[in-house]
Amino acid sequence: MACAAARSPADQDRFICIYPAYLNNKKTIAEGRRIPISKAVENPTATEIQDVCSAVGLNAVIEKNKMYSREWNRDVQYRGRVRVQLKQEDGSLCLGQFPSRKSVMLYAAEMIPKLKTRTQKTGGGDPNLQQGEGSKKGKGKKKK
Repeated sequence: MACAAARSPADQDRFICIYPAYLNNKKTIAEGRRIPISKAVENPTATEIQDVCSAVGLNAVIEKNKMYSREWNRDVQYRGRVRVQLKQEDGSLCLGQFPSRKSVMLYAAEMIPKLKTRTQKTGGGDPNLQQGEGSKKGKGKKKK
């Protein structure tokens, strides 16, 4: 116990861990989701979490080969965890808007859908949906 207290909050071992499963709306709480499903994101990656945390000014380090223990799927997509520094060496918060690990998770879940990689993917999917709707309308007209 004394050993843990002697380590500085700035040590990388003392950073908080965020696994993508914590923010995944496809997971149940039993499967590892830690935020409300209404605020969760569809299949986030460790890289996306790290991008969002770094952009806001947090010290975030990605560990690519780590896996969440409750994750049964061994695909590369589900691998990785992000370590985020919440406290400085003197014990004060790095950023006042993030007093807890939950606040970091909620912020990451809010910002991931706004990433360029996410918006480009959905932008490419919309024309396909419109084409599909157009063909349905064409079928409906032929039946009449």
